[in-house]
Amino acid sequence: MDFFEKTLSQNYVFRGRIMNVRDDTVQLPDGSTAPREVIEHTGGACVLPLTDDNQVLMVRQYRYPHERLFLEIPAGKLEKGEDPFLCAKRELLEETGMTAESWQSLGRLVPTPAYDGEVIYMYLARNLHYESQQLDEGEFLKVEKFPLDTLVEMVLSGEIEDAKTQAAILKTKIMI
Repeated sequence: MDFFEKTLSQNYVFRGRIMNVRDDTVQLPDGSTAPREVIEHTGGACVLPLTDDNQVLMVRQYRYPHERLFLEIPAGKLEKGEDPFLCAKRELLEETGMTAESWQSLGRLVPTPAYDGEVIYMYLARNLHYESQQLDEGEFLKVEKFPLDTLVEMVLSGEIEDAKTQAAILKTKIMI
């Protein structure tokens, strides 16, 4: 069976700074049509900074849509045409003030494939060195350090809810 859907029309209903929203009509494999609401997003990169003694640098920041603080790994959106690895390096420096000598890809994460085109590129950073934190204007966060094993427990207990953070923590635990 052919599972692909053919785009018949696209109507942009919103164009924003970090995302666009489309209302599409598609032809389904059986020939019928259906609506599709699609979020276009440039994607992002995240980095799990791991110290020599298996501590992870995390950032605690307020997330407006949920009206509360989240504990996450450093991350940010890709600028148009930006290489994901360079984005990860930039975000690590901006948010934690750290650089890393050793980098490893943890793969790609597709957070919500049903309606959002976002892809997040995940990295593990080691051999960390402090330079200076360079937060973006209007960015407020606190850097905290946790043992990797504690973070695994926090993921499993539901204390860490952010998907990219969960995936990076569990992948790192398995890989090291």
